[in-house]
Amino acid sequence: MKIAIIVNPLIPVPPQHYGGIERIVYMLIRELLNFGHHVTLFAHPGSQPGCRLIGYNESKNYGTKDLLKINLLTSKIAFGNFDLLHTFGRMDNIAALLLSKIPKVVSYQLPPTVGQVKKAVRIARKNSLYFTACSNYIAGQIKDYCDVTTIYNGVDVSEYIPRYEIGTSAPLVFLGRIQKEKGTAIAIEVARQSGNKLIIAGNVPDEPLHLQYFETEVKPYIDGGQITYIGPVNNTQKNELLRNCKAFLMPVLWDEPFGIVMAEALACGAPIIGFRRGAVPEVVSDGENGFVCDNIEEMINAVTKIGDISREKCRKIVETTYSATVLAKQYEQLYLRIVSKR
Repeated sequence: MKIAIIVNPLIPVPPQHYGGIERIVYMLIRELLNFGHHVTLFAHPGSQPGCRLIGYNESKNYGTKDLLKINLLTSKIAFGNFDLLHTFGRMDNIAALLLSKIPKVVSYQLPPTVGQVKKAVRIARKNSLYFTACSNYIAGQIKDYCDVTTIYNGVDVSEYIPRYEIGTSAPLVFLGRIQKEKGTAIAIEVARQSGNKLIIAGNVPDEPLHLQYFETEVKPYIDGGQITYIGPVNNTQKNELLRNCKAFLMPVLWDEPFGIVMAEALACGAPIIGFRRGAVPEVVSDGENGFVCDNIEEMINAVTKIGDISREKCRKIVETTYSATVLAKQYEQLYLRIVSKR
């Protein structure tokens, strides 16, 4: 198949640091190329996806000029002999293609705007618009209004070296943006009350609300002994951090759409202890690859039981459910189903 893929041009594909969607797109492209498909990527001009690239930009504050300029570019897909268009970006950027007969897949990695989905379905040519969601939690928000398929995110398992034997003194790990929604302060409390060390890794967003959170709720407890903050980490550092931890803490205070870092942790053999929010209960099977908790007391108690979890099973679950190859095969099957309806 000849496939056009679009992603918002904010971060190159693949990303150097943070960029979950861009990482997923890069993995998908590599696998599709391995399957023998031809891919063209519309993305940040600095991308190096390994396929044909059409670079484009947008303004910092996306507006009408951006919509018109980008649609002028993407509308040409209808005349490029493509079998299918797949966008991980703004649906506004394919507005001109909604009436086209080319099959279109819109992937949601974040909570969808239901009104926008309903409007697009009304406008689009019949049997030409389809949706995917990175979890059942996300799919459930639009399943009554459109054709939506859940395809979980994944990781390239070859990039992660698991560790199956871990000492009792191994630390807990929190990895993610340092902000209230991610629950960094809760991770600190879990470590302190359970008597475990905690390593915190991630960036502090450069916004007053998040900077204040770090200064008041996180920084006062960083002592370089029990609680350590190491800042942002690259892929190699992340691998070492996760494979050598006792458990990965996911104390999110918002409804996480998927949480790629959970798949990364499991790929390293690290079990997960997380709150019952968003897609966490879909990724974490309670008692199998971690524990799903409803409050901080349950999370503290789960730390004491983490030795009951098989780290080998954690890795196996990723290989069979959240690998790049599994992800790409599921998208390929969706593409074939859609194209066959033309």
